[in-house]
Amino acid sequence: MTNIYAVILAAGQGTRMKSKLYKVLHPVCGKPMVEHVIDHIGMLDVQKIVTVVGHGAELVKETLGEKSEYVLQAEQLGTAHAVLQAKPILSELEGTTLVVCGDTPLIRPETMQALFAHHEKQQAKATILTAVAENPTGYGRILRDAQGQVSQIVEQKDATSEQQLVQEINTGTYCFDNQALFAALKQVNNDNAQGEYYLPDVIEILQKQGEIVSAYVTDNFDETLGVNDRFALSQAEEFMRARINERHMRNGVTIINPATTHISADAIIGSDSVILPGVIIEGKTVIGEDCHIGPNSHIAESTIGNGTSIHSSVVFNSRVGNETSVGPFAHLRPESSLGNHVKIGNFVEVKKSTLGDDTKVSHLSYIGDAEIGKNVNVGCGSITVNYDGKNKFKTIIEDNVFVGCNSNLVAPVKLEKGSFIAAGSTITKEVPEDAFAIARARQENKLNYVSKLNSK
Repeated sequence: MTNIYAVILAAGQGTRMKSKLYKVLHPVCGKPMVEHVIDHIGMLDVQKIVTVVGHGAELVKETLGEKSEYVLQAEQLGTAHAVLQAKPILSELEGTTLVVCGDTPLIRPETMQALFAHHEKQQAKATILTAVAENPTGYGRILRDAQGQVSQIVEQKDATSEQQLVQEINTGTYCFDNQALFAALKQVNNDNAQGEYYLPDVIEILQKQGEIVSAYVTDNFDETLGVNDRFALSQAEEFMRARINERHMRNGVTIINPATTHISADAIIGSDSVILPGVIIEGKTVIGEDCHIGPNSHIAESTIGNGTSIHSSVVFNSRVGNETSVGPFAHLRPESSLGNHVKIGNFVEVKKSTLGDDTKVSHLSYIGDAEIGKNVNVGCGSITVNYDGKNKFKTIIEDNVFVGCNSNLVAPVKLEKGSFIAAGSTITKEVPEDAFAIARARQENKLNYVSKLNSK
């Protein structure tokens, strides 16, 4: 195969989205649309990727980083004008150029590869990715001659009533002989209803020059969906979610109700894990084998070990070890790290803390800015008092410590190995190894006092 290049059209503002966020940056399954496109292209043997930016240029560049080179379309004068901006980078190169819109996140690498293969087999100067639509309204129509060859692409607003009945549509994705593309772009004019320079006009120009123009018909219309408004965005989300869930299920993950399970495109889940209804998994989360997740858990940018259970809980930017139990109704906030065989029970919040193996915080506790060792028991209602209104302070609890219920550990404070904290204590200074600490007022019973109060 010849050298392959790609041009991604990502300059439009997307006014129909009615959003402050530029269209191609709207997420589908947790990833901006344009990033889906560039990641799919990146799975192919592509020598150069050029993204045409305009509205929101800096944000698009920040999102994609070094995955692409960039050119600016300062005025949005049409798709042909957009591709022409890549001339300084691509025009002198020999090979095949893929042109794809940044708002088509569902086009799979396999479809792009099939388009390239068809283009090369036909020895075409241009190949159009087409699809058959039940309702083609809004799409450019593919017109064919008596021999079935592509004769023209006509846009919806320029099509006659007869042409509008054609169901084969232009998806907006093309392969071109690179040098033929840039030579033809110079000849495109804006004599049309929109007053824009249309990229499909390159097809007619090449045909008039006697060049071969081909079309590759994909059998999956859904993956060619272009997202222009919030409704189409919801459709793309639905299609992508179904695709992601199917991939995980075919790789050995049980998803009880795929329709209510949202998994990001970059998540990794090990075999024999079970995902219950209502689960949301975001970002580059990694979940090990034999895990039990949900129902209604929300996990983002976290790593979960093997054999671990996350029950009706929230886990953000954290690490959870093997055979650990979290929840129900627990919250692991960013920079939390749990070891193996740890138990985090109901209504426990952990923030920026490490917990060693076999440690238990079973219920109704807050652990913040703490280093907790192995085999520690933190009793019900105990908290690390880490904030004085201005600064955060650290609590250190060494191995084999027992913290009784309803204890307040006022940081900075250290509980050394094997120490024991009496229930109801407020600890403000270091507790030595193997020491018993009790810090509460001595109980005093005033006999017959209640009747005196009641008589007043």
